[in-house]
Amino acid sequence: MTKDEIKALVRTVPDFPAKGILFRDVTTLIRHDEGFAACIAHLARMAQAAGADLIAGMEARGFIFGAAVAAHMRKGFVPVRKPGKLPVRTVGIDYALEYGRDRLEIDPGAIGKGDRVVIVDDLIATGGTALAATELLRGAGAKVDHALFVIDLPDLHGAERLRGAGVTVEALMDFPGH
Repeated sequence: MTKDEIKALVRTVPDFPAKGILFRDVTTLIRHDEGFAACIAHLARMAQAAGADLIAGMEARGFIFGAAVAAHMRKGFVPVRKPGKLPVRTVGIDYALEYGRDRLEIDPGAIGKGDRVVIVDDLIATGGTALAATELLRGAGAKVDHALFVIDLPDLHGAERLRGAGVTVEALMDFPGH
C-alpha cells in the first residue's frame, strides 16, 4: 500500500478531546490488516536505513507501532514507560506538558553503551514526550539521532523541536492543524 492509501485509513474525530481539536485516530489503521502491515513495513525500512540496533517506543501507542517495527526487523524493543510500571531499578526524566509535568522511565540495562536507538511513535505533536525520551535514552548511553512517526502535526512544531536536538524526524503522513 502507498503512504496515501495508509493515510486514508486514519479516522479524524472532530472536537476530541476538546472543542476545536481534530483528533487523528490510528485505531482504524491498526484494525486494517493490510494497512497496518504496510505501515509497519514502511517504518521498518526507515529504521533500517537509520541503522537501528534497537527500537524504542513511548507508552502507549508507541508500544503498538514500535514493538511491531522491532519484530519486523528482528531487533529488540525498549519500552519507555510511565512511572512505576517497571519492576526493576529505573532511570527517569521529568518533563513539562502544556498543563503540568510528567515522567518517563526506562530500565537502564535495556540499553548498551553506544546502541543506536530509533524512536517510533504514532504521532508527533508538540514533541515534548519525544524530546524527553531522546534525552532519557541518550542519558542511558544510547545514540539517538532518528525518530519515526506515523503522523506529524506540523502546525504544532514538534518535529522542528526534535530536529533542534539533533534528531532526524520522518513521518509517513502529516495533517494540518491540531
